[in-house]
Amino acid sequence: MELTKEINIQQQLSGRNFLTLGDYSKAEISYLLELAATLKMQRQKGIIEQPLQGKTLGMIFEKSSTRTRVSFEAGIYQLGGTGLFLSANDIQIGRGEPIADTAKVLSGYLDGIMIRTFSQKTVEELAANASIPVINGLTDSYHPCQVLADLQTIEEVKGGLNGINLVYVGDGNNMAHSLMLGASRMGMNISIAAPEGFQPDECITEQAKSIARLQGGKVEITSDLPAAVRGADVIYTDVWASMGQESEQAAREQAFSGFQVNKELFSYAQKDAVFMHCLPAHRGEEVTAEVIDGSRSVVFQQAENRLHAQKALMTALMG
Repeated sequence: MELTKEINIQQQLSGRNFLTLGDYSKAEISYLLELAATLKMQRQKGIIEQPLQGKTLGMIFEKSSTRTRVSFEAGIYQLGGTGLFLSANDIQIGRGEPIADTAKVLSGYLDGIMIRTFSQKTVEELAANASIPVINGLTDSYHPCQVLADLQTIEEVKGGLNGINLVYVGDGNNMAHSLMLGASRMGMNISIAAPEGFQPDECITEQAKSIARLQGGKVEITSDLPAAVRGADVIYTDVWASMGQESEQAAREQAFSGFQVNKELFSYAQKDAVFMHCLPAHRGEEVTAEVIDGSRSVVFQQAENRLHAQKALMTALMG
């Protein structure tokens, strides 16, 4: 990346919020991915740089987590800073304190906030009232941190992103939404293969399609699974019942019974197609053990990249 352009992007990102990938340009995402690759290489070589020394990230969790908590907490530590785990049950937001008040109070103590919660409106209200960067660690509508790591993984495996055919199979949930926005911004082609009644939000779909038209990619929503997977470079899925939907498990198993990622489905894809999953996975439901534990699966490379992508994000926004 040209030095002047890189400096300009650094300046653009400093102090920014990270609420959805739709808010970020192709150049900004590319910068974050390059930085993530550099940080990963440094860690592999044992090179220690701590650009966030003395800085503190507050991590608010209204939803439980493995990858989000550990990757952010380890990441801020490796960058020289400190992470504070803030359970909603342990701070006043869990007892009804207004989000705006919480945002203003935490802004006086911290250098950044990561929040993993249910409503996107909660994240947006927090960001609107905070004077420090707010990072969306997950909501029911979006999961942008996961997709930043996904883009890094696809770039590593496929050598680039432009023109890559990504097929997401299953529920049109927060993963589908963020994958559409991220893939379309980077010039990829994405198909969401979901049964009727479980397809992505129409407004987010239209936003992704508008972005795709500008970047030369394509967004498609379909219930024809074999047709969607033909020529796929990447096949991606998620659990059928996300956190908070446990009571719908039986009904969803029935609705998604024809949308399992298995060896037969992979026969429609490119010979070098890879499998991705944001985890945790339910083997025997949305994906067979043969696929997720097989040679085409990159799910643990993908999981590790949560650390590197989020280190890049924190460095850019909080540095």
